[in-house]
Amino acid sequence: MRLYGDAAKVKVKGAPIVLYFRGDAFQGGRLEEAERPAGTALVDAGAIVLEADYARGSDSRFPQAMEHAFMALAYLSTKRKLYGGLSKSQLFVAGDEAGGNIAAGVALKARDVLPGELSGQILMSPMIDPMMASNSFNRADEIGMGQRWAEGWSHYLRSACGFQHPYAAPCLCSRLSGVAPALIVTSEDDPLHDEAIGYAERLAASGVSVRQKVFPVGCGWTGIYKGGSGKWMETLCSEFTGFVHELSA
Repeated sequence: MRLYGDAAKVKVKGAPIVLYFRGDAFQGGRLEEAERPAGTALVDAGAIVLEADYARGSDSRFPQAMEHAFMALAYLSTKRKLYGGLSKSQLFVAGDEAGGNIAAGVALKARDVLPGELSGQILMSPMIDPMMASNSFNRADEIGMGQRWAEGWSHYLRSACGFQHPYAAPCLCSRLSGVAPALIVTSEDDPLHDEAIGYAERLAASGVSVRQKVFPVGCGWTGIYKGGSGKWMETLCSEFTGFVHELSA
């Protein structure tokens, strides 16, 4: 795991801890690469952010990648003090694009195996629908991601059990009740908009507390798919802060 930013700058005792998973369409995403803006924004919001290298040793394939990510969460749940938190610090999983898939799958497994340990999940344009058939997905080629996402799903779900497994494709999960509260982020011009909003609606219908943020066209949100930042970063900080306050209340 990699600790983002400067931990010494976290001034609030017991700051929330976020286990972050980067995207890259299940292809690449090694920790040797630069820190991602989505993770940096959470640091700026006052969180302790650790990125888990779920790709190393798993070749970014299901179930190994998701299991590696879950092991990182299970470890971190008992080591919060080691990374600057308190034993009862709020613990979150977060991810963008393919990392959002991993975060959603980890949240489902945490409900089943580590009940009560996970405070929330932050899903930023999660790549959770292997069918790739939503109306918004038709815009994928406009930003040069259509083929990459198709290849990414084929790579991730290469095992025979993967396609219908709820941890691999959370949008196909038939039992969402009891999963950790969610902050779900997308934008109006995001090809993954419809699957993100659809998952948010299904979570809410299952009794899960959901906070949504849909950025307007032109804010640069889709740049996250190539590791880019944008005008959205400050707003994401505010959304995360509000999400944490809602859960604390």
